[in-house]
Amino acid sequence: MPAVGKSTVGVLLAKAMGRFFVDTDVFIQALLERSLQDIIDNDGLEKFRQIEQQHVCCIDVRRAVITTGGSVIYSDSAMGHLKNNGLIVHLDLPLETIRQRLTNLNVRGVVMRKGQSLDELYAERMPLYRKWADVVIDCRNKTHEQIVCQIVNV
Repeated sequence: MPAVGKSTVGVLLAKAMGRFFVDTDVFIQALLERSLQDIIDNDGLEKFRQIEQQHVCCIDVRRAVITTGGSVIYSDSAMGHLKNNGLIVHLDLPLETIRQRLTNLNVRGVVMRKGQSLDELYAERMPLYRKWADVVIDCRNKTHEQIVCQIVNV
């Protein structure tokens, strides 16, 4: 889900473990020279998901910490690639906390169907996150550093 701290925790985790760091959202934007929101607005959700799947599946995940956009969870092939080559960690936060943190939902590049609410998105994605996760980290009332320590000790 957006606003759970994936990118911040990912950078700190990569430093702590001496690994490469890849944020797939940034990776896609750099390769296409477009913002995620521009891709979603002009090419549509389905095309964005295809682009995301293609680029996630080409990343060498060994010796890397990878943070993905939340919508990668819809791609069995991308998730299979990540799971077969690494450990999938789900950073879990309650919907209300996510709602409080999200101040820029309309420009953030969140993959949502037109008219879909954050509540609906959360309900749709949470079972998929839990299905694919090797580890679930409850991030309530934890600093980024505490979350990193918990992941390192898995």
